[in-house]
Amino acid sequence: MKRVCIIGCGAIGSLYAAHLARVAEVWALVRRADHARGLNRDGLRVSGKHNFSVSLKATTNAEELPKFDLGIVATKATQVEEAIAEAGKHFDEGAVISAQNGLGSEEIIAEHTRGLIIRGTTFMSGTRHSDTHVQYELDTATWLGPFEPRNTPIPVVREAAELIIAGGLKAEALEDARPAQWSKLIFNSSVNGVSALTGLPHSPHFAAEEKLSDLGHVLHELIEEGKKVAAAVGIKLHEDPWEMNKIGAMTNHPPSMLYDIRHQLPTEVEFLSGAIAREAQRVGASAPLHSAVYRLIKGKEAAWNFRDENQPVAAHG
Repeated sequence: MKRVCIIGCGAIGSLYAAHLARVAEVWALVRRADHARGLNRDGLRVSGKHNFSVSLKATTNAEELPKFDLGIVATKATQVEEAIAEAGKHFDEGAVISAQNGLGSEEIIAEHTRGLIIRGTTFMSGTRHSDTHVQYELDTATWLGPFEPRNTPIPVVREAAELIIAGGLKAEALEDARPAQWSKLIFNSSVNGVSALTGLPHSPHFAAEEKLSDLGHVLHELIEEGKKVAAAVGIKLHEDPWEMNKIGAMTNHPPSMLYDIRHQLPTEVEFLSGAIAREAQRVGASAPLHSAVYRLIKGKEAAWNFRDENQPVAAHG
C-alpha cells in the first residue's frame, strides 16, 4: 500500500486526504494541535457529492513523519515555504504534488526536497465544516504534469493520477501541465482580484456585459490581457478562462482572496496577479490591468497596518 502525506488540511487538502485514505496509508501534516487530535480521534467525514468516513494519522510535527511515496501540498501559496521546509526530506525518495493557486509553488518545494515534483492544478471545491468534516461540492479533475526543472518522468505523473482516481476523485495526467496551470492562473487572478476589490463573491455580476457599469467588462479585459501574456510566454492554454468564469459566476462562491481580505489575512496576490505582471515584464509584454489589480490589493494589505499620524484621535466622554 502506498504511503501518502497531505500537507495542509483545509477544504481541498481534506478532500484529498479522505479519498486517498480509502486506497493508501494517509498522514496529514497540520498546523494546530487540536486539529491533529481531532483527525486522529474522529478521522475525516465527507458529505455532498460523496458520503463516507475514514481514519488517518495526523501530526503537527514533521519529525514524526515517516518516508512517503507521495505528498500533496494543499496549503495556500503563502504558506508553502513554512509547510515544506521541515517536511521536504520525507519525500526525497518519492514525489510531491503542488496544489496551489498561481505560479511559483513548485520552485519553493524544489528547494526543500530531492524528490520528484509534479505540477498540480485543481478545480474541485468543497466547504470545510469542521476539522473533521468536509463537504465535496465541485467534482472536477486535478490536472497533473511534470515539473520540468526536476525532469519528473511522465510515468510518475500517471501513477499519481491513477492513485487519486482510485480514491474516488478525478485526475488527468498531462505531458505538459503549464497550459492547464496558466488557464487557472488567468481565471483565478481575474476573479480573485475583482472579488477582493469589490467585496462580491463570484456571482453573475462577473459575467454581465450588457450595461456600461457591468463588471463582466473588467473580467473580460483582464482575461484577454492574461491570454496575451500567456502567448508571449509561449503557452497555449488548456481551457478558455472566460468560459470558466461564466460557469463559476453562476455559483456565488466566495473566492479565497475575498476571505483573506475580509479577515485581513495575507493574500495570494503575489502568486496570482503579481505573477502575471512579473511574467509580462520578463518577456517584454504589457499587463497594465493585472499590474493595477496587484498594486491595489497590496495597497489594501498595507492599509491594515497604516496609522495616519495626522488623523485626529476621537475623544470619548
